Amino acid sequence: MAAKGALDGGLGGAESPADVSALGDAPRIRAILIAAAREGRSVSYSELLGDLGFRFTRPKMRAVCRTLEEVDRLSAMDGEPDLAVLVVRESDRLPGQGWWVGGTALLLGYDGPWEGVAAARFIREQQQAVFDYWARHQADFDRELPDQICHPGEGRDGG
Repeated sequence: MAAKGALDGGLGGAESPADVSALGDAPRIRAILIAAAREGRSVSYSELLGDLGFRFTRPKMRAVCRTLEEVDRLSAMDGEPDLAVLVVRESDRLPGQGWWVGGTALLLGYDGPWEGVAAARFIREQQQAVFDYWARHQADFDRELPDQICHPGEGRDGG
């Protein structure tokens, strides 16, 4: 079933239905985040939802957050840094509460506040490590994820 009132990907056209399964599509979300990492930028929750074809709502954001756990699991299996650290609130450019309570910060040696200067410094360091990794692994990205952002579910040959 398609979501009502979804965006057309932010291209300025008429609204069109988006496939609600995109909220749980870990490979697609992973591809979006890897592209952002290659560009050296974080992605707001609203921007990520827009890339998936949706307007921001809290239920959709929570669904994407559950999928981010799977994205990080896939990254870990491939020996890559976690990507969920790139998904941030627009207000302060920090990950939401779910990221902090999920234990990643503790595993990375951070036991401070979730907001403020110390949190911002820690997140910038973690994000920079992701940016650096993907800058070094450009060829891996090009080979592994050629069409997933624009054409999810299709291979290089279109089918």
